[in-house]
Amino acid sequence: MPAAFSEIIDDIEDLISSQDITPKERYASRKNVSVRSKRRENKTAEPAEKIILESVVPGTQTIYVKTWGCAHNNSDSEYMAGLLATHGYNLTEDKWQAQLWLLNSCTVKSPSEDHFKNEIELGQNRGIHVVVAGCVPQGAPRANYLTGLSVVGVQQIDRIVEIVEETLKGHTVRLFGTKKTSNGRKAGGASLLLPKVRKNPLIEIISINTGCLNQCTYCKTKHARGELGSYPPEEIVERARQSFKEGVVEIWLTSEDTGTYGRDIGTSLPELLWQLVEVIPEGCRLRLGMTNPPYILEHLEEVARIMHHPRVYKFLHVPVQSGSDQVLVDMKREYTRADFQRVVDFLREKVPGMTIATDIICGFPTETEKDFEDTMSLCRQYKFPSLFINQFFPRAGTPAANMRKVPGQEVKKRTKALSEFFRSYEPYGHKVGETQQVLVTDVSHDKNYFVAHNEFYEQVLVPKEQRYMGKMLNVKIVSATKFSMMGEPIDKPTMPGLVKPMKKGQVSGLRERPNKIPIPLLVIIAAVLLRLLWIFL
Repeated sequence: MPAAFSEIIDDIEDLISSQDITPKERYASRKNVSVRSKRRENKTAEPAEKIILESVVPGTQTIYVKTWGCAHNNSDSEYMAGLLATHGYNLTEDKWQAQLWLLNSCTVKSPSEDHFKNEIELGQNRGIHVVVAGCVPQGAPRANYLTGLSVVGVQQIDRIVEIVEETLKGHTVRLFGTKKTSNGRKAGGASLLLPKVRKNPLIEIISINTGCLNQCTYCKTKHARGELGSYPPEEIVERARQSFKEGVVEIWLTSEDTGTYGRDIGTSLPELLWQLVEVIPEGCRLRLGMTNPPYILEHLEEVARIMHHPRVYKFLHVPVQSGSDQVLVDMKREYTRADFQRVVDFLREKVPGMTIATDIICGFPTETEKDFEDTMSLCRQYKFPSLFINQFFPRAGTPAANMRKVPGQEVKKRTKALSEFFRSYEPYGHKVGETQQVLVTDVSHDKNYFVAHNEFYEQVLVPKEQRYMGKMLNVKIVSATKFSMMGEPIDKPTMPGLVKPMKKGQVSGLRERPNKIPIPLLVIIAAVLLRLLWIFL
């Protein structure tokens, strides 16, 4: 995990305000200034030549997998890593040990795509084979910087092994296309029952559907993920059941919009959730992923009932993006401020203490000062404990990219104002002294604590003692900060779930086959024996 940090400067303009002295003013009083040209050194290195591996047995190389973006992307990477590991490839977290990089991209924000581009260039300059995946190449396969690269489409991740094999031989392979069901409708994607390597052995990420019913004017996800495609409920339930048998204690349901689940196959999100809670073992938890307001409105009663289930986190991520009805219309969000307020008010009333997280885009092209004030008033009304604040970034190919933009300094001013308000209140101070039951699943960014969550999916830090990891704890809240609470264990930990979790890097979904020699090793042995026979006979 990356180290903890407090501030990121995304742009050099963040360091310079309109009131700062300009270079011209700074040197205006100097009469004798001579300009000397400096010889520029050409530091551009020639790209290293790739090593073509035509004579090497496939499945014996080392692969580095890097992922940007949402939980759906992370789940796709886990499946691709599982398939590669199953076929003998070694996985590494050290990119410089790998012969091939698999880069899984996100198209939601420009910075993520910029990092993706830089990583591609870095790999190519070092002579490393690169395969790209995710929403960026799916949505814009003809982008110049993707020329000559192998691509795995978002619904073709089950074919990653053949793409890697051909890429290592120096070939370029691009597999796109949409998977279809037997009756011709769009499928959710590759099978959920494929092997995978979980990033966190305690957490199973399950994609319940792909695609979107909206066409927001600022978003490129629809370009990449397409129309709605839901997985059959029985496949999702089976994946959950299998995960718990492998020691998972927490499942995350993810998609571009979980609230739309099942509309294409004659079912619904609540129906799926009621089936899932039947297979969740005692002490384990389910976290529901992001849903947009229009598609949760009709399920509010059922969702509130489900949130009361002891094995479901009382948590929901409902992005509002703006508090202005006019901006929501320009974004094509298909709901009003009042619709969003109805969701929040209803769930907070029916599920006391429930955590509702939301997103805001500052500086959308048509946003006026009045529109922004509407957003500020909405945030003041609810004081969301989790508020994801984003500056507007124009995404090529979207209608919003062609709209007249709000000046950059004004966008930053609004972002700063909302960020300062968000930092001004402390959501957890009143909980100091409470006793809470928490589930420990991760390590903090600074590596100093284990991370647990209470019933409202609020973050509680506990001492970093290995006996706590993956366990249920009763803790006393002894202090609180803006983003978390500190918990002091008051009794012995208890193990939730069915079995001990798998080891990090172990492949899920495979039955143990003791004493079996890996196929790539058998091929090498056979090749050596044939060579010896040819020499001596």
